[in-house]
Amino acid sequence: MTTIAVTTWSLEQTAPTDLLPAAAPEGDVRIVRSEVPSPEFSRFLYASVGGDIRWTDRLSWPYARWREHLERPGVETWVAYDRGTPAGYVELEAQDDAVVEIVYFGLLPAFRGRRIGGHLLSYGTARAWDLADRWAGLSPTKRVWLHTCSKDGEHAMDNYQRRGFKLFDTKVEEEAEVSAPGPWPGAFPA
Repeated sequence: MTTIAVTTWSLEQTAPTDLLPAAAPEGDVRIVRSEVPSPEFSRFLYASVGGDIRWTDRLSWPYARWREHLERPGVETWVAYDRGTPAGYVELEAQDDAVVEIVYFGLLPAFRGRRIGGHLLSYGTARAWDLADRWAGLSPTKRVWLHTCSKDGEHAMDNYQRRGFKLFDTKVEEEAEVSAPGPWPGAFPA
């Protein structure tokens, strides 16, 4: 088995005022919360966004595990649509001590480079800060964090930092090298 060194960076915001919003892109781009837990839709987003950048952790999850995860209080999926077509998503997860993690964030390959990502990240981060407004029993958010790694898109780190996230940890670990699964062969441009 071949391994590769993967660098993982953890970033955070510690106040809502840390958020530096991006301008909304031109055109008909909308961001909507997926309020009905749908394992099929969430798996579609996960595989479609992460297929070319080696997101594999959840591909083996059975339907019941997807449903259980999505039904947890404080888990939200916000989807960006470009003229009615899913373009990307942000998944939020409430954690202990009034912390919210941006667990997944990204765009389908066809929608990258169109200024949708900064807008979606801004919107998703704002929703992380006001998560307790939508969930009875959650404390107001005190910290929003995320991680990105050297396998993610080349503009990921820059986008996070431009939105006001600050680096707080860096780790390098050897991981098994896996091929990008993609939703189906030939779906991504070379």
